[in-house]
Amino acid sequence: MTIDAPGLDLLFREARTHNKWQDRPISDETLHELYDLMKFGPTSANSSPARFVFIRTKEGKEKLRPALSSGNTEKTMAAPVTVIVAYDPKFYEKLPKLFPHNADAVGWFTSNDSLAATTAFRNGTLQGAYLIVAARALGLDVGAMSGFDNATVDAAFFHSNGWRSNFLVNLGYGDPSGVFNRSPRLAFEEAAILA
Repeated sequence: MTIDAPGLDLLFREARTHNKWQDRPISDETLHELYDLMKFGPTSANSSPARFVFIRTKEGKEKLRPALSSGNTEKTMAAPVTVIVAYDPKFYEKLPKLFPHNADAVGWFTSNDSLAATTAFRNGTLQGAYLIVAARALGLDVGAMSGFDNATVDAAFFHSNGWRSNFLVNLGYGDPSGVFNRSPRLAFEEAAILA
């Protein structure tokens, strides 16, 4: 089974990063559907370290504002939803539920801080990418970005749970007037090797 050409266009070929947004809300049901779709993307040992904060309210956006770079402030404040894609450094505490067929899995990470940190960041980033693809599949437009201060976000949103921010994703229904011309991509021969 493969995705047809219009599906590939929706997810990749015609999908664009959005910087301007229509004044259309995203329902709670859509956000739940988005999470319920993206959670099936694979992670190491089913570790699922990503954590998400879906910021929809004016109060939440104002809490985020001090962390944003000047070039990202206006578009983030206008987006119907901004997602903080974060990760839980202690993700391994959930492994008895997520990876129950291996009783030793927690020990892999509690005995190796470097492995735990790398696994949390790598797999949390993967899950953020799954979020982007799932959002597009559900008809939402996306504007992912890293122009913000992680320490400010973490202090404002994660002081009690220890999560760490990775990147932000604006979600909504994009205004095409804010889309830039598509930038070039590397050819296969520039970025890949057949071995």
